[in-house]
Amino acid sequence: MLYRLNAQIMEAMLPLHVMARQTRQMMYQPLNPLNSSWAFQTLRAGMELTERLTACYQQPAWDLDTTTINGETVAIEYRVAVHKPYCNLLHFERQKKGLQQPKVLMIAPLSGHYATLLRGTVREFMPDHEVYITDWINARDVPLSDGSFRFDDYVDYLIQFLEHLGPETHVIAVCQPCVPMLAAAAYMAKNNHPAQPRSMTLMGGPVDTRISPTSVNDYASGKDLEWFEDNVIQRVPRGFAGRRQLVYPGFIQLTGFMSMNLDSHLNKHFKFFNDLIKGDGDSAEAHRQFYNEYLAVMDMPGLYYLDTIRKVFLEHQLPRGEMEFRGQRIDLSAIRDTALLTVEGEMDDITGRGQTSCALDLCSNIPAARKQHIEVEGVGHYGIFNGRRFRQTVAPEIKAFMQRNQHVLAQPADVKAGTAAPAAEPAKPAAKKTASHG
Repeated sequence: MLYRLNAQIMEAMLPLHVMARQTRQMMYQPLNPLNSSWAFQTLRAGMELTERLTACYQQPAWDLDTTTINGETVAIEYRVAVHKPYCNLLHFERQKKGLQQPKVLMIAPLSGHYATLLRGTVREFMPDHEVYITDWINARDVPLSDGSFRFDDYVDYLIQFLEHLGPETHVIAVCQPCVPMLAAAAYMAKNNHPAQPRSMTLMGGPVDTRISPTSVNDYASGKDLEWFEDNVIQRVPRGFAGRRQLVYPGFIQLTGFMSMNLDSHLNKHFKFFNDLIKGDGDSAEAHRQFYNEYLAVMDMPGLYYLDTIRKVFLEHQLPRGEMEFRGQRIDLSAIRDTALLTVEGEMDDITGRGQTSCALDLCSNIPAARKQHIEVEGVGHYGIFNGRRFRQTVAPEIKAFMQRNQHVLAQPADVKAGTAAPAAEPAKPAAKKTASHG
């Protein structure tokens, strides 16, 4: 019902959207003598704001066609390395011979936005790494005949992608995939899988949402599973390839996130309106780019969404040692040979401080020398994987950590015997952005 209602609303707004777009295009003619008029600029700004508020945003383009390696511009080809019904393993293949650089698998969140949300993260690693990313497919476009997708399927996908990439791979998981990645790493370690990653970087992930709960955590844990099943899970209507699929629609996810920070979003749109009137093109373009990405949403597989609500937010299975995968108990202490870096933002209002760094203690048999925690001062959730602070501070730290842990280190005797020395408490620096764990 909600799915059809949303489609009808978007269809009803289409004439207004087209009118605003055509009017805005006509008013932006460079030789128009009224361009300098305040009234004209105000009307023109109103048309663009109306156009954007009534638009239906589609999956953004990657726009990563080149990178720079040692001062040379190198072309990028997008190649699907592995195709799965709900996800493509996308390779940003650099068109330059002889490159022998570390492979990094970036795990984009399956939480309503497209993987292009990590465009800036990918861009920063392309000059010196062979980059792959999980490019999730909109669930409404997956035929029902391709089967369902649940939490265990997510873990399966990660293991299969690592098998394809091989044992020299580093992993960066952003937000939601931190939990399934830890589960995959523990399962692979317990079974002596040869493709265990060299390092894992967990960025702003809800490993233990009992720590410093945020409004997002409160929303997810404040209702029982039946409420979510009855109120937000929908069947895809006719007109889409995934007709009859159970999904958590992207527009519901977007509405929920925007309502939690409604004042902030309203202020940003008022500022955009004023920037257009003043002719502040750089600020206006920054607003366009952010909201082109933020407002482009996809449907999540409904059964996976319910599994995540139950396992991560209601039952806290991973930190309590109760999570299972394919019938095997997930034991994070089984991870020994994979280095672990955690990254948190001081002002993160989606994943609270400590929710990610707790993984350093849960993975008790990783040597302290191969653990590290970074807390980025003054930034929120998106700032830890995108933007100026990420480029200047976080990305260089991650690269240095990967470099230090490129090769598996010999385990101490007590670790091999299963009696590793206890890990230190995760560092919580006040003035410093980085702290070593141990």
